[in-house]
Amino acid sequence: MTTRIAKGIGALALALAAWLPVAATAQQPAAPAAQPAAAAPQQAAPAPAPAPGSTAVPGWNNPPSWGDVSGKGQYASVPGREVNVLIQGAGHEWRKLRNGPVTFYGGIILLIPFAILVLFYLVKGPIKVHDKLTGRQIERFTSVERVAHWTMALSFVLGLTGIVILFGKHLLIPVLGHAAFSTLTVLSKNLHNFVGPLFIFALFIFIVLFVKENVPKAYDSAWLGKFGGMLSGEHVASGKFNAGEKILFWSLVVGLCSVIAVTGLILNFPNWNQGREAMQVANLVHGVCAILAMAMSFFHMYLGTVGMEGALAAMKTGYVDETWAREHHEYWYNDVKAGTRPEKIVAGNVQPATGD
Repeated sequence: MTTRIAKGIGALALALAAWLPVAATAQQPAAPAAQPAAAAPQQAAPAPAPAPGSTAVPGWNNPPSWGDVSGKGQYASVPGREVNVLIQGAGHEWRKLRNGPVTFYGGIILLIPFAILVLFYLVKGPIKVHDKLTGRQIERFTSVERVAHWTMALSFVLGLTGIVILFGKHLLIPVLGHAAFSTLTVLSKNLHNFVGPLFIFALFIFIVLFVKENVPKAYDSAWLGKFGGMLSGEHVASGKFNAGEKILFWSLVVGLCSVIAVTGLILNFPNWNQGREAMQVANLVHGVCAILAMAMSFFHMYLGTVGMEGALAAMKTGYVDETWAREHHEYWYNDVKAGTRPEKIVAGNVQPATGD
């Protein structure tokens, strides 16, 4: 019995050992069937050529590079100089100069003389006559001369509007806001453009009227050496105009104001067919000369108003007191007394130019 069981178990073990390899082989995937040979690709038909002017060409709508646009003239239907140039490289340089050094250093140049004059007034006060006024008057300026002077003085509105245009976005926008500043700037620009020709006309008349009296004389060097006695209080003789006034006449009026007039005409009338680069240069020269002119004119405005008693009344009425003439312009006063000049000493029925 035991022997039969043992033989049965042995036979079962042999059968199991023979079946395991067959079962493992059956679990593996079957080998793929052989694929038929791939067919050779067919040649694609060529695309038809686009018609002339067609936009079906790849890249037809790519814009030209900025270098080509700025460096080469393009097509423009409007005739005129440089109308076919979209981008001008010099414009970037102009903007950097105008908004950079011209604005920054220009503001400093305007503040320096203003600060000097305020300090001078606080320390020295106004320049006064030393002797008693006589009441006798001398005609210093004719009506024509005073009209020419005040026309130029009223044209100083150009300086105020120019300050708004050049410095306004730094000084006024934080105060007024963008909308109000925009309105003010448009008004300033239009006023600047229309008052400019009036200034040029008055400038020409002013130069013609006063050029003779501003010819340098030998005694002017003595006035310059003592700075007119403004620091020491010493009396220094001069002609109808002293050396300081003559320097302002030739450098400010004849020099800077003439350049301002010419460059202003270039800017005011672009229909004269000047190019953009010429107008950019004119704009920079105009701005620099205007800043220097305003800085120099501060000294004249100071002495003609609060800095010297009698000076403002001389330009208002045309007359000065005899004492004022002798102490400030002695050579001119002596010539008037000698009768070698057209001005005359009159009685005291004219308002004395003793103060403002």
